[in-house]
Amino acid sequence: MRIASCLLVISFAVTKMVQAQEVDLFAELEKESKKADSLRTEKVEATFKSTRLINGHTNETTRKGILDFRIQHRFGFISNGAYDLFGLDQASMRMSFDYGITDGIMVGVGRSTFEKQYDAFTKVRLLRQSKGLKAFPISVTYMGSVMYRTIKPPPTTYKRYWSDDMFFAHQLIIARKFSDALSLQVVPTVVHYNNVPLKTDKNDKLSLGIGGRQKISKRVSINAEYYYQLEQQAGYYNSFAIGFDIETGGHVFQLHFTNSTGMTERSFIHETTGDFFGKGNIHFGFNFQRAFTLKKTKGSRSGYKVQ
Repeated sequence: MRIASCLLVISFAVTKMVQAQEVDLFAELEKESKKADSLRTEKVEATFKSTRLINGHTNETTRKGILDFRIQHRFGFISNGAYDLFGLDQASMRMSFDYGITDGIMVGVGRSTFEKQYDAFTKVRLLRQSKGLKAFPISVTYMGSVMYRTIKPPPTTYKRYWSDDMFFAHQLIIARKFSDALSLQVVPTVVHYNNVPLKTDKNDKLSLGIGGRQKISKRVSINAEYYYQLEQQAGYYNSFAIGFDIETGGHVFQLHFTNSTGMTERSFIHETTGDFFGKGNIHFGFNFQRAFTLKKTKGSRSGYKVQ
């Protein structure tokens, strides 16, 4: 009986020692893992699901070898009422093709039905948000675009030049991914007009954009953006948009409401005629994006990484 009791006590003591060693082992492994993470630098991916937030650009670029086909569509003002079927009788569209030259450089071309505009742009990643050994808090991307309006102008008393219908835009897109669910960006912008209606008007127009994304599920997020004109002209309003991103496989589908009819930097930032908050001049619209792999590289994949 005594022998059995001694064996039981010894067995209990050995079990406790083994459990303590296991706990210590797991703790050591976790400690080593955290130490290893702190000694390497990891770039932050997928700040936003797409290269466009709604109307404006995000800091994201199309990956190398990926062709991004995109359709942006706006119906008429909902405030037009039942006569226009709440805007569905009218429509404005932009179709574009974007291509990733490298993982950090992309180019794109597009054509809008609004004032029959053609546009081209390039985006370059300057800085990447990262964590670990060389952590950096933000991502910075440069975007430069050129726009050409081809709609026939009304008669004028002065001689017009083809360059009068050219516009240029420059943006620094400063973004941060705060968590897997929340991302924000600030977008200082300058739009250059080659020709302005009045001599007192400035050729360079400044604005500041803000935007964000809040995930509500793995593949759905709420997006919003607002562009504030530093010197607002009479008859024009600041651009505002709010909507949803829905990611399904190789494409992103966006549903949104905005007061902007145009879809280029010049059109929606400085020439929005709808008053979203006052008169309820709101367009319902959607953006459709489909990515195609034209040039396969090691580890390449179509679309955007969802996190």
